[in-house]
Amino acid sequence: MDQDKGQDKPQDENALEKPPEQMNALDSLSDTDDTVHAAPGEEQKSPAKKPGDKKGIKKILGFFNVYLLIFLLLVVIAGIVFIVSYINSQKEPEQPTSALQNLTQEQLAQIANGDASVGDPRYVLNIQSDAVFAGNALIRGDLNVAGSLQLGQGLTIPTLTVSGASNLAQVQVNSLQVATNSVFQGGVTMQGDLTARSANFGGTISAPTINTANLTLAGNGNLTINNHINANGPTPGRTQGGAVGSGGSTSISGSDIAGTLNVNTGGGTAPGCFATINFVQRFNGTPHVLVTPVGAAGGLTSFYVERSAANFSICTATPAPAGSSFAFDYFVIN
Repeated sequence: MDQDKGQDKPQDENALEKPPEQMNALDSLSDTDDTVHAAPGEEQKSPAKKPGDKKGIKKILGFFNVYLLIFLLLVVIAGIVFIVSYINSQKEPEQPTSALQNLTQEQLAQIANGDASVGDPRYVLNIQSDAVFAGNALIRGDLNVAGSLQLGQGLTIPTLTVSGASNLAQVQVNSLQVATNSVFQGGVTMQGDLTARSANFGGTISAPTINTANLTLAGNGNLTINNHINANGPTPGRTQGGAVGSGGSTSISGSDIAGTLNVNTGGGTAPGCFATINFVQRFNGTPHVLVTPVGAAGGLTSFYVERSAANFSICTATPAPAGSSFAFDYFVIN
């Protein structure tokens, strides 16, 4: 029995030994398995970290850092693009400028010697020095002058349009037409005629002669005349009456407004009208006629007036002295 036990023990010990193939498989499994199984009766120990595990974690962290850096780089680029776009949007757009083209001596000679086209329409002719045109200069397009414009002689312009303010020291205009209101802060001197359909003057008007078809004083204004009143105009017509007697005659001088009727009586005078004065231009209504006798014989008559819009008559209620000369001054106002 003892021998059997002794023989069995070596077999069991040999049985614990594993073949080489099984040992290699177990070793490979132990390399990949992190769990270490303890023998019966021994404490189970935590698996030790292997160098391969650290390399895997670093590899994962390396990929993570690369993607993070790429993301941050994209954010920075987007921010720069946004800032640049915002700054450019705040700037005023630059006005397109035409390219300059310098004029060479050869091209100047072409201009001087004949009719030549110089330059390209896409470019701007740039003349650095002074330019003198002995003949006429024709500009088919617009003329823009950046500085002052000085003219040694007269300027002839068919049409002049000024959009802004103008300061003209001395201007001679043959015909001036103003479409809107005009303001003259200083004195205005008219050497010729002034024709106005309607004019409002807030101050004093000084003119040697004012010719107007109608003069209206608006409001409570007064007409002040510091000198004589000349009632000029065409001489009205005359129709002689029977009060002058046989062989008598009349004549008239003056105008529709004022004048004189001269009377030379003959024999056999009688009551009636000396003459009827026919206006050159009818009045709008029956005018007011003022008559004054001139001479003693005229004062002896019992004169009176008959009037209408077309004419007026100077008459007498008693016979005038025969063979006498006298006159009647008249003044007519509407």
